[in-house]
Amino acid sequence: MTLALRRATFPSRVTVVVLLAVAAGLVFAHRLYRTAEISLSGAVLSVISSYGVHVVPDRQTVYFGLGSDTPLGLRMTPECTSAFLVLPLIVVGAVMIALRPRIQSRVLFALGVAGFAVVVVNQFRVLTLVGLVNWLGVDTGYYWGHTLLGSMVSVFGGAAALVAFVWLATRK
Repeated sequence: MTLALRRATFPSRVTVVVLLAVAAGLVFAHRLYRTAEISLSGAVLSVISSYGVHVVPDRQTVYFGLGSDTPLGLRMTPECTSAFLVLPLIVVGAVMIALRPRIQSRVLFALGVAGFAVVVVNQFRVLTLVGLVNWLGVDTGYYWGHTLLGSMVSVFGGAAALVAFVWLATRK
């Protein structure tokens, strides 16, 4: 006779509820998330910039290039936040755990990696925009940094995060 011991894990139903609550929190508290994200951008910019940087958390805005010929303020709008890419990952992760509870730990690990990647990609997008504004000036740099290259960085980075999420969550 063999005694099968089951590894004790956090109940998957609780995990699904927590993930859906986090998703709802991202929707309802998006302003707080954007404030944290723009504060992170300001911290990164203040480390790498030789000009002044100022964050206004109440407006989710970072001002950079202060003291240069091309000062500019960037506002983290709801469309520009990484929450747009993190939210679907959380919902898909909750659905995957609900359908296959035994992969809970892999899905949570994959969610952490992909979520981190999406936040890093969005910070890179902001840095790309700042670099192009400094290099090409406000009008041209903003156009190329926001409309063209910034969008490409978001699309490719988001796609890479999604591929990493699926691969990490479903591999054996």
